[in-house]
Amino acid sequence: MKGIIFTEFLSMVEDAHGLDMVDTIIEKSDLPSGGAYTAVGTYPHTEIVSLVCNLSEEIHIEVSDLLKEFGRHLFHQLAKSYPVFVKKSATPLDFLEQVETYIHVEVRKLYPDAELPSFECARPHSANQLYMTYHSVRHMEDVCEGLIRGSLEHFNSKADIERKSVDDDSELFIITIT
Repeated sequence: MKGIIFTEFLSMVEDAHGLDMVDTIIEKSDLPSGGAYTAVGTYPHTEIVSLVCNLSEEIHIEVSDLLKEFGRHLFHQLAKSYPVFVKKSATPLDFLEQVETYIHVEVRKLYPDAELPSFECARPHSANQLYMTYHSVRHMEDVCEGLIRGSLEHFNSKADIERKSVDDDSELFIITIT
């Protein structure tokens, strides 16, 4: 997993809970990296899982809720750092449709070793509804939901989000603009 995920997660934790909490969860997690991350480095996925689980234990918030909040935070940080990706889109659904076909293509050019989730998108019923299927063996569906919610906030849109498990490594998000 790319280091930007770790650096942004720890930044979110520091902003919300202070540097002492960052130190606490790093120490409790007993990480092979020692908790020293660079945005362009690559680290085991298990380290983020350990950090999130230890934060959940420390602040008594469910892991799924922390991951969703992290997804929201991550969207806003990435939109600030890479505005070209969001400026191409007029709506959140337009943006979400381009994640696989444009954004991930560009990410792979910069980081060929990046292990990204994949997405399939369709609008089978209406222009205001997107079926977005997330595929990943890392099971970060809650982060994906948070990223979707962050995109809705960015575009000042409201939507209903329905989730359905497709198989062991896939989750369908049905996003309906309201």
